[in-house]
Amino acid sequence: MNIFGSGRKRSRHADAVVTGAGSGIGAAFARELASRGGRVVCSDIDEAAARATAEAIVADGGQATAVRCDVSQIDEVTHLAEAAQTWFDGPPSLVVNNAGVGAGGQPIGEVPLDDWHWVLGINLWGPIHGCHVFTPILRAAQGDQPRGIINVASAAAFGAAPGMAAYNVSKAGTLSLSETLAAELAGTGINVTVLCPTFVKTNIVEAGRITAQSTQLADRLMRWTGFSPERVARMCLDTNDRGGLYCMPQLDARIGWGIKRLTPTVYTRAVGLTTRITSHEEVS
Repeated sequence: MNIFGSGRKRSRHADAVVTGAGSGIGAAFARELASRGGRVVCSDIDEAAARATAEAIVADGGQATAVRCDVSQIDEVTHLAEAAQTWFDGPPSLVVNNAGVGAGGQPIGEVPLDDWHWVLGINLWGPIHGCHVFTPILRAAQGDQPRGIINVASAAAFGAAPGMAAYNVSKAGTLSLSETLAAELAGTGINVTVLCPTFVKTNIVEAGRITAQSTQLADRLMRWTGFSPERVARMCLDTNDRGGLYCMPQLDARIGWGIKRLTPTVYTRAVGLTTRITSHEEVS
């Protein structure tokens, strides 16, 4: 069985809602969907950034609008759904729960609890709120328009990198949420895909709560191995089109996923030892 999916293209002419559409992967999703003939509601906590993405799409001949939304707040996600249905004059056919933040650089016990609440509020409760609000809407949608939900997680969902606890937990929860939702929606015609990339060339490092040493390392890895957000968005939409549950754009993510599943204890210990050695070399 091919867990990465197979089948026909479905994302053309989608009525899509994208959270975190003001920059990075979210903006790339919005632009790619518009280029495929879709209408896009660009949502972001930064209303000006969301509006800039929507205006750029319209300037290129596409159809888009902007709605401010803090995904950590259920009432704002509910408002987003209402605004989207008004603008589409009907339900959306695709929801991309993308909004996220980065945090890391401190071990468990030293990470401020405020950082835990901040990261989980956006990275985990955001997708939970999105799925809670939009899944019933997609279920009730009439007609033969293909429907889908994309949750943006990360290879951190299974990578267990030390010093990234809050981020890892938030993404592991999003992975589990997506797998559970896919099981619940099996046979309904609603495709669920969880995106698990490694490094993507976005501003998440600069905008997050990450220590200076971790930021420098992440910047280097992003320059050397990072995919563009446009490439990641295209690959993920194509995976959802094919009915694939997992989208792992980079080879290192797929290798890590396979090793973790086959030898989880060995994998986790190796990650810890490698990180310790690397950190010592960085300090030296």
